[in-house]
Amino acid sequence: MPVEAAHLEAAAVQYARLLQQIAGTPPVLDLIHLGLGPDGHTASLVPGDPVLDVTGADVAVTQPYQGRRRMTLTYPTLNRARRILWVVMAQRKPTCSCALRDCDPAIPAGRVCQDCALVVADRDAAQLL
Repeated sequence: MPVEAAHLEAAAVQYARLLQQIAGTPPVLDLIHLGLGPDGHTASLVPGDPVLDVTGADVAVTQPYQGRRRMTLTYPTLNRARRILWVVMAQRKPTCSCALRDCDPAIPAGRVCQDCALVVADRDAAQLL
């Protein structure tokens, strides 16, 4: 993703076009690798960001988070993937691990479809899941 571009909105559109060239229209990715942040964020989808409600684009620009604006795949793009691979470590986020397991929409990660998901977890997270 061209996150260092001077015009992030235009770069997001350009990246979405690239995804379409590679993975079809709408793009269907074979595998998306996601992590789970301590606040339940994933793929730069963070709590309270308006980008959580974007449904008309495959790629979007977020509000500042940890001092940076970011670019992310939107839920429609994530949820079309053939497989989601989660890597989850429980340290500092046991509540989020359970919310992910329960598909709890209160955290951004909980809104990612789990039908085709595989979770790789450390021992502590696995005990919670």
